[in-house]
Amino acid sequence: MNKKANSILKALLLLLFGALIVVVIYFLYVLLSFNRIPDNTDLTVENNQARIMKENVAYTAVTYNLGFGCYSKEFSFFLDSADWKDGSHTTGKYGKGITREDVIKNVESQAAVLRDIAPDFILLQEVDTDSSRSYHIDMATYFEETFPFMNSVFAINFHSPWLNLPLFDPIGVVNSGVLTLSRFKTDSAVRRSYPIASDFSKLFDLDRCFSVERIPVEGGKTLVLVNSHMSAYDEGGVIRAQQLELLSSFMEEEYKKGNWVIIGGDFNHVLGKEYQDAFPSEQVVPVWAYILDNNDLPEHYSIVKPENGMEESTCRNADSPYIEGVNYSTIIDGFIVSDNVEAKAEVYHTGYEESDHQPVVLTFTLQ
Repeated sequence: MNKKANSILKALLLLLFGALIVVVIYFLYVLLSFNRIPDNTDLTVENNQARIMKENVAYTAVTYNLGFGCYSKEFSFFLDSADWKDGSHTTGKYGKGITREDVIKNVESQAAVLRDIAPDFILLQEVDTDSSRSYHIDMATYFEETFPFMNSVFAINFHSPWLNLPLFDPIGVVNSGVLTLSRFKTDSAVRRSYPIASDFSKLFDLDRCFSVERIPVEGGKTLVLVNSHMSAYDEGGVIRAQQLELLSSFMEEEYKKGNWVIIGGDFNHVLGKEYQDAFPSEQVVPVWAYILDNNDLPEHYSIVKPENGMEESTCRNADSPYIEGVNYSTIIDGFIVSDNVEAKAEVYHTGYEESDHQPVVLTFTLQ
């Protein structure tokens, strides 16, 4: 080998070694930056209200996964994939919103939807506060300012260092959580930590949790209101089974105390076998579409099936831009209530214009 070729080989080896060092340092940075928020962490109730709830009065609540403001119809997410009935396979494209303007438009449209519903309680998921993927738009503050007559409780469930995936449109830094807004006084709020994966996938599914608010009711009793967002990227459903076990144990404890219990959110389970393949689609039923039905719940609890549940889904597959009747869709968002709560639900139609989820509206009375 001549000197010139030898020099080129050395330079290539040094370059390769340098790249390897950078990759190792990056993975160490990500792993060492990971930390879990302790279970049973007290949450702050901002702008607490004075109004007290009453028995046998109709109230409304809505649950809405905002998709961190990025899921316009044209958006596809790089972690989502789909198998098609024609045998093809697709994977999503983006790690962050298409543009900052698109995210702002989506968030403003979501606020308009909530103003139209005008509920007593708002349960939101995937609410970013300072994240690269949503161009550092503080969605939590925006919704708090949009509804100044409601108190707010925010619980972090995704906080990560810079995630350089996908390579050419990286997620970046993420700070996100669940936000609950209420027209009524909240006595206390706490963050409960769900079990999560122990392997590297935890870096994309950080700190799943549910927030618990204790809301006083006239006469000295309590409504326990839960805002939950369970894991999505869980091959085999092992982690989701552990999360459901924790939630079920919590539900049993609260019922024994004589409380009313309402659990709303994104369950990342199909909320009834009838919804698994109910909506027209050119895609096959995805592997993540695990079923959660009433027989999986503790005694005294049931899923509130939407009255229009066979006509309107609540979540669409985000492997590709949304086209009605093409993307797989199903019902994974909604409410579970104890049997001392009389309730009915309805999916609010948005056409997936500003999120990969549609809101579910609950009308309920405390019996």
